[in-house]
Amino acid sequence: MKYNKTKNTKRFAFTIDRNTTAKQAGSNTVTIATQPADGQYSVGQSSLTMTVKEAKALNAFLSDSLNTIDVS
Repeated sequence: MKYNKTKNTKRFAFTIDRNTTAKQAGSNTVTIATQPADGQYSVGQSSLTMTVKEAKALNAFLSDSLNTIDVS
């Protein structure tokens, strides 16, 4: 079963592509791409693609790190 979802913000585009029937390594990916913006985070466009397993590790790291920091 294929699953594809995209979320766009002013500066980033987040995309997840999953295929539960695919057995090939790296077929389930998460991509974070910069949106060309007025000098905010990027000049032009760049992207980072990782496996879903790597994205889950990043999610756990960010959740743990951001929940323990008081940013009042």
